[in-house]
Amino acid sequence: MSKKVVDYSEVERRRWDGLNPEILARIFVKILPVEEMVSRVPFVCKGWREVVAGPYCWMEVDLQPWAQRRNDSHVVDQVVKKVVRMSKFTVQRLSAYRLGESGFFSVAHCGRFLKVLKMPMSDITDQMVLKHLKLLPNLKVLDVSYCVKITSKGLEAFGHQCKSLLRLKRNMQACDAYLSADESEAKAIAETMPNLHHIELCFGRFGDSGVSEILTKCKAVTHLDIQGSWNVELNGDLAEICERLEHFQSPWNMDDGNRLSDMSECSDVDVTYSD
Repeated sequence: MSKKVVDYSEVERRRWDGLNPEILARIFVKILPVEEMVSRVPFVCKGWREVVAGPYCWMEVDLQPWAQRRNDSHVVDQVVKKVVRMSKFTVQRLSAYRLGESGFFSVAHCGRFLKVLKMPMSDITDQMVLKHLKLLPNLKVLDVSYCVKITSKGLEAFGHQCKSLLRLKRNMQACDAYLSADESEAKAIAETMPNLHHIELCFGRFGDSGVSEILTKCKAVTHLDIQGSWNVELNGDLAEICERLEHFQSPWNMDDGNRLSDMSECSDVDVTYSD
């Protein structure tokens, strides 16, 4: 009786093809960068193409490593728009540098699904925010660091449309901190984002008045980082109030490179902040 020859390559292929699409998508997300899922995976086989064409691969998208190597916001926008379409507008977490208007337009239409939006160094303006920003009721983490074209008006619009914000990162360029004091951004944050827990405002132009207003109206704050914000003097009892916080980085505490920290990896929204 002859032994049956087993084609292990065929068995292996069937094993991959037979996986639940959601499980296979999770594997792709864990081991492959976004650019490879867009440019290579669809050409491996029909099954893989169907998986990356569905929404499962695009719920959490980190384009920052790739976008950092690009100086063209148009190229970044094209990839972001494609990813958002493939997700069927169900992206939950998106990170990208140098986002432009058309990319922001697509992301802003993810509605109730979007929980984390990190877009440092983007070309977004106040006008774009006011024009395109839709209601994002479940957005919990926002990073608009080094977005120099966004001012207090843009921050105020985010606050009005994103009522669930818990973490805000708004670091600016060091040279900005030497300009005359301007409390408008701190005031916008205080008046429209009352539920914030973590706030990172390195090299902000605000002074004591802005810090005081934030701590008065954002009563849930536990983490405040204002390193490099040279207009802050912490006069009166303000220093004592700040020191009572669970985590506080003063304007003068610039050691260990903490001024550019990621708020304890704020891209990870844990169950504490789930709805």
